[in-house]
Amino acid sequence: MSAIQDHAYLKICAEIASCLSISLAAARRRVELAAAKEGVKDLQRRKEIAKQLLEEARSSLKNEIGPGKQLDDLLKALAEDENFMIED
Repeated sequence: MSAIQDHAYLKICAEIASCLSISLAAARRRVELAAAKEGVKDLQRRKEIAKQLLEEARSSLKNEIGPGKQLDDLLKALAEDENFMIED
């Protein structure tokens, strides 16, 4: 299946990728998966779905629950794991 080459659609996907710190291909895949879940095939509805995903990404940045913050939270050591050694 060839990729959609609509400029407005690609721009929205690029903004999603920028907000989430992911690749353009991954952002387009997210939109395609969301469209597939809803059974959408037309371009106009895909643009609407992409705009919804972009708004969600922007709101998560405002609430500081973006991917960078999530990774930082996952990398913090718990109190009981601070002195754990991986190697002898």
